[in-house]
Amino acid sequence: MATYPGITSEAFRHPLDQEAENTLRSVPGFDLVARKFVEFLYERPQIISLKGSSIQAGPRQYSTIYGMFRECVRDLDISPEPTLFISQNPQVNAYSLGQEFPYIVLNTGLLDLLDEQELRTVIAHELGHIKCGHTLLIQMAMWAMSIVSTLGQWTFGVGNIISSGLVFAFYEWRRKAELSSDRAALLVMDDVNVVFRTMMKISGGSKKYMNECSLAEFIQQSKDFHDLDSDNLNQMYKVLMYTGVGGTMMSHPFAVDRVKYLQEWSDSPEYASVRQGNYSRTSVEVNNEAPSPSGGNESEVDRLQRQIAELQREIGRWRDNGDSK
Repeated sequence: MATYPGITSEAFRHPLDQEAENTLRSVPGFDLVARKFVEFLYERPQIISLKGSSIQAGPRQYSTIYGMFRECVRDLDISPEPTLFISQNPQVNAYSLGQEFPYIVLNTGLLDLLDEQELRTVIAHELGHIKCGHTLLIQMAMWAMSIVSTLGQWTFGVGNIISSGLVFAFYEWRRKAELSSDRAALLVMDDVNVVFRTMMKISGGSKKYMNECSLAEFIQQSKDFHDLDSDNLNQMYKVLMYTGVGGTMMSHPFAVDRVKYLQEWSDSPEYASVRQGNYSRTSVEVNNEAPSPSGGNESEVDRLQRQIAELQREIGRWRDNGDSK
């Protein structure tokens, strides 16, 4: 395992993630969704629900997993410490949400399938989302996707045009965000094969028959999948699958595609440099960051938090004015 004091998300964030987020923020309808999200959706009900229906990990609850979690928090220099919940769910899955109160949820199906190294990989991956500030946009994406039809009704059908493009942009960004979190997992584990093995197990692992699975074959499958792009028709089918034509849009990249992207980064001078301690640190980023359009020095996440705070104050004024009439 490796530790990166003071590391910022810019040290490992995938450029496709940043590019997709910039595109998302420029899509018509994003500002409307942001305003309505702040007005109607809050984190506290989610935390209350998890506290009422799941197990909160700690020194005396799932102590082994909590210990791994705290080490990963330290390795990626995340503060304050998020909350870790274990949820009774056979689906092999984990997720991270929350901005003011960030948290990670691990399903019991995940715990029953993965060994400790693989579980640590998943935890580091989810912490990567928190480190990159993905969680607020993920929450917005989930909420936006649930109100598409309502938005269309509000705007007499015009919203359908806006919302369809916005939902597409949200999905595109979510897929690219996974690439950054995969890098976070690799930094913590410092063993690309452990990360690949975790991806293989989550893709189709069986506790009973895992001895019949080969990581080498899974990596070869990734290469074969990439080679399909030599045929233009295959490329078109991949795009159609990602964009949900005839079905549901994919929120994650194909697992074997993620193998390819991560293999490229693990072989790169950039990864080697970060491993040697040459990475952007919090103090350096604050001092050297390019000025924002407002004239200050702030990250994308800070800017969004500031805008949301302003919106909340404005909404409060609207409500106060309405109550006084």
